[in-house]
Amino acid sequence: MYRLLKPLLFTLEPEKAHGFTVTQLQRLSKLPLASSIMQHYWNFRDPALEVEKMGLRFKNPVGLAAGFDKNGAYIDSMHHLGFGFLEVGTITPIAQPGNDKPRLFRLPDDQALINRMGFNNDGVHRLVENLKQVKTPGLIIGGNIGKNKNTPNEQAIEDYLICFRKLFDYVDYFVVNVSSPNTPGLRNLQEKEPLTQLLQVLQDENNQKAHRRPILLKIAPDLTQQQLDDVLVVVEDQQLDGIIATNTTLDRKGLKAPDSLLQKIGAGGLSGAPLTKMATQTIAYIRRHTKSSFTIIGVGGIMSADDAIEKLDNGADLIQIYTGLIFRGPCLPKEINQMIARRSTKRH
Repeated sequence: MYRLLKPLLFTLEPEKAHGFTVTQLQRLSKLPLASSIMQHYWNFRDPALEVEKMGLRFKNPVGLAAGFDKNGAYIDSMHHLGFGFLEVGTITPIAQPGNDKPRLFRLPDDQALINRMGFNNDGVHRLVENLKQVKTPGLIIGGNIGKNKNTPNEQAIEDYLICFRKLFDYVDYFVVNVSSPNTPGLRNLQEKEPLTQLLQVLQDENNQKAHRRPILLKIAPDLTQQQLDDVLVVVEDQQLDGIIATNTTLDRKGLKAPDSLLQKIGAGGLSGAPLTKMATQTIAYIRRHTKSSFTIIGVGGIMSADDAIEKLDNGADLIQIYTGLIFRGPCLPKEINQMIARRSTKRH
């Protein structure tokens, strides 16, 4: 079905195609018959898929990456695609429009996207209201938090704290996003000193709660080895629960898209197939330098079940997809879960 719809969707501007798709999916999910059909075609359940990490039990290891549903408006309908968990955001304290349009671009020959969305979202209050309306029981939901564009880095901690406090009762884990390339200066917060200060404040707040939430850090794939080593030291010192590896890349090497097109598109983070190897290498490095109990969520260039297996084989405990959905369609989570289950059966 998606093979027929994809050419039509790709005639629309990417952001309009996204809005149209999630809106139609939401409408269908509210119809009992359509909902049952969606569950039948897109869900795959098997006890072998269950993963227990960070004190949470995931029905399967395939999650929806942040950025797809920034405001948590489509949680119940996206659940129909068979995800084991959903991550909402990146959210900021105050609503902001993001960068000027156009800000999302397809590179079909590369199976890739370039985006410079700029943390466009309706603000943490709207996300909380949407989370209160979620009807599907037992969903594991992550909250990806960031800072407003106009907030200077020296005051960024307060933005993250606001989001953490507002979302605490409504999400199962948190992701600290300091790695988006589309908010000026944000990646500077990955440096050792500011990162230490930010994570320490969030952990202090977290540890005062009766039941703390797992906190993970989302990192860029463009870190040097020294920068990555520094991040791992900070993460260990602050006793974070895990890392999400990785965000989008600024690298443009080896793309099939002509330079003229890339220059016309301009700045932005690249996701999709060109990121596959880079993200997997980062995952493998982190796994070699962390304890087995440390959680790694692998994301970046998962365009097939084989890509997902490679991430898991290199040390990821869980995975997330986004761009793969755009190019492969809604059956991708099911295909991944089926392959993981088959492998598990063969091993036993």
